[in-house]
Amino acid sequence: MPRSVPADPGVAPPPAAAGDERPLLVCLHGWLLAGRLWDPLRVALDDRQRLWTPDLPGFGGTPRPRSLAPTLASYGRWVAEQCLTLAERRVVLVGHSLGGSVALHAAPLLAGRLVGVIQIAAGGGVYQPRAFSQLRTGGRLFLQWRPSWLAELPGTAAIRSPLIAEQRAARSLLACSTNRGAVCQLPALVAGLQVPSLWIAGSRDQVMEPRYVRHLAGYSDRHELAELQGCGHLPMRQAPHQLAGVIESWVQSLARPRS
Repeated sequence: MPRSVPADPGVAPPPAAAGDERPLLVCLHGWLLAGRLWDPLRVALDDRQRLWTPDLPGFGGTPRPRSLAPTLASYGRWVAEQCLTLAERRVVLVGHSLGGSVALHAAPLLAGRLVGVIQIAAGGGVYQPRAFSQLRTGGRLFLQWRPSWLAELPGTAAIRSPLIAEQRAARSLLACSTNRGAVCQLPALVAGLQVPSLWIAGSRDQVMEPRYVRHLAGYSDRHELAELQGCGHLPMRQAPHQLAGVIESWVQSLARPRS
């Protein structure tokens, strides 16, 4: 069987074939990244799962509509609206880092279609004023001084996403995700999940340490934990086959929809 070719992240997936009960995995990237983040995972899964890997508006070169406020709640609504537009009967939200927070905001809006949530390198729920202040400052300085002109040079595709991210969307989402209210809201969003969830941490992740993933996962009474040994914050790039195995096994364990 030929290897699958990474799809254009901005293109919606084809509808499921008749009799195909596999859910659509809607993969949401983290801060400053883009849908192409998931390309190695897509190849590793080799068409055994159905994936859609959109660029969140303002990232990956995808424009942000003026009507879309750069907040977690607004982006969650945008994701839910896109899923409903696709007319998919079964959806699994897969969020990476900040994309995990977006997924949690989208989940309550997909009742009846959402069958699972996968969180990768996503955790927290504990407000840390000093650490978050430093993160906001570092992010602001990067966006202010990033060499955006590098994105126009050949051979820079791997680093293009952070260079072209819309400044307002990037700054506002970082500020929103690290303010006290948003951080303290996460446990309630997790506790409110009506579907099973899988939480995946990298044992060497220094951005989102496994203990913070375990902490937030614990608010869900229907969760499973998986720790990828030797992986950091980007397991879909560092160990796509290992990640694919964990995801595929869990998705297959989900109960089929009731008739």
